[in-house]
Amino acid sequence: MMWQSLFGFTNLVAVIGWAALLLLPRRPLTHSLILFAGVGLLCLTYAVLLVLLVGKVVDPGAIAGAAAGPFDYSDYTIAGLRKLFMTDAGIVVGWTHYLAFDLFVGLWVGRDADNKDFSRLVQVPFLLLIFLAGPLGLFLWLAVRERRARAVARAAK
Repeated sequence: MMWQSLFGFTNLVAVIGWAALLLLPRRPLTHSLILFAGVGLLCLTYAVLLVLLVGKVVDPGAIAGAAAGPFDYSDYTIAGLRKLFMTDAGIVVGWTHYLAFDLFVGLWVGRDADNKDFSRLVQVPFLLLIFLAGPLGLFLWLAVRERRARAVARAAK
């Protein structure tokens, strides 16, 4: 399997999704494109690769220094995960997982920020931080949005 090509493909899908999120007008069509052509395609890619790996249909491409033998998907220890991530497949599948979830979180934050009338200038640093360090960007967004979320909820009563 061409792990490098798959890695490049997933990165391209994610970058296009993030560019659309950051640069295009936020309309239902834009949201749908990011959700289905971005997040959905990354999720589908992840699911197919995971099935192929669990079914031992493809060679995971163990790298030099990797432990011998196939990865056991029930071995959720540091050593077990190290064995998985010492394969090209493990890196691509893990990275695709990150890309899909980070783009989904970025889409949610963008929609949430729009609904709470945060300007794009305020949104961009949070979205870039989610792109670069997902959970940190999300945590900071949740902290910043809280006051406005409460105000919006009070106004809706």
